Amino acid sequence: MFKKILIANRGEIALRIHRACKEMEIQTVAVYSTADTDAMYVRLADESVCIGPAPSKESYLNIPAILSAATISGADAIHPGVGFLAENAQFAQMVEEHGFVFVGPSPQHIRDMGDKIRAKELAEECGLPIVPGSKGAIESIDDAHAVASTIGYPVLIKASGGGGGKGMKIARSQDELADAYSLARAEAKANFGNDQVYMERYLSKPRHIEVQIIADHFGNVVHLGERDCSIQRRHQKVWEEAPSPALSLEERAKIGEVAADAIRKMGYRSVGTIEFLYENGEFFFIEMNTRLQVEHPITEMITGIDLVEEQIRVANGMPLSFKQEDVKFLGHAIECRINAEHHHTFIPSPGQITNYHAPGGLGVRVDSAMYSGYKVPPYYDSLVAKLIVHAKDRRECLFRLKRALEEYVVGGIETTLPLHRQLVTNEDIINGQYDIHWLEKALEKLIDS
Repeated sequence: MFKKILIANRGEIALRIHRACKEMEIQTVAVYSTADTDAMYVRLADESVCIGPAPSKESYLNIPAILSAATISGADAIHPGVGFLAENAQFAQMVEEHGFVFVGPSPQHIRDMGDKIRAKELAEECGLPIVPGSKGAIESIDDAHAVASTIGYPVLIKASGGGGGKGMKIARSQDELADAYSLARAEAKANFGNDQVYMERYLSKPRHIEVQIIADHFGNVVHLGERDCSIQRRHQKVWEEAPSPALSLEERAKIGEVAADAIRKMGYRSVGTIEFLYENGEFFFIEMNTRLQVEHPITEMITGIDLVEEQIRVANGMPLSFKQEDVKFLGHAIECRINAEHHHTFIPSPGQITNYHAPGGLGVRVDSAMYSGYKVPPYYDSLVAKLIVHAKDRRECLFRLKRALEEYVVGGIETTLPLHRQLVTNEDIINGQYDIHWLEKALEKLIDS
């Protein structure tokens, strides 16, 4: 087993990886920017190395600095966490070329799945159902009109080289297509340096369903069920559940088997997530994330499997410690993403935590690097905590979540905790009647309530 792992990330995910390493008796190396000197994960790591000033491009995206930190600390492997360089194929390749193990999939799989057009082609080859759309990039407005006339309006134009809602535009009619096409290309170029776009049929009321898989070097592939991530704002997840309240047992088993079979055909290794849109009983592949997901804890809660530990074991060349038939799904879990933002305007709210109290009790987990006195920096993603609750069924889970949200105290900054307190008592949420457009439509009512 590895003796020392460098964690190439920050915040709650760096702390999460550190904890898994310590339980496996692996030493940790934290890297940090000057803005994160007092971060909890830096304090707890066995070693820490400052890799640059606050801006991400000079620190957490600084590949030479990270590799240098791994060299001087004598690390065996580098875990990229989520975000930053986690899905950067060049980084994964350079890690391996410098003699370290990359805790993740092969650079080629990252490269293939990072190109949304190539990912769609591979998914179709491996038997995954895809949304009707263009076979490749849309090279001109004439091509766009031709594809749209075939698949029908409304259509969604998407950047091939990115995600997170950037470079994504809807055209509801032929009159809107030219502007949507131009805007999507311009936004894709600005955000990803690549103006290539493709087109899909726009689904009006889909749910976002993703399947967690893990595969080793020996061809063993296991799925760990699905997560429902449909509560979103501007394509950013806000609230996640496992299992989905929308799927039947038969649908759950079927999509899990389909996802695992596709991963087996790809020859993939490590953890990964295949994401689908689900509407009217049909699943459509949208993308694959070749890394640990922010919302992985809810899968851990209903399966009892430590995904980070298994990810590290696989990277070390070990087989999975369990088989598909060993996986048992117990109860229901919900995760609320707590951001340092105003709960209705969503304006970022960095600053010092004046008082902090995390909820506890049976079935309550908080993944956070916050503490009283900690200063939330203004330079990075606003996610500061994840509240995860598990219970024997969804009804009990919602009651437990309501109680935990009432206990949670974060003083000194604005957070999205008030929004989650509204969501947990909303009738649509309680009944599981929502889709990926629900929150944006409901926000106006929630603000007035």
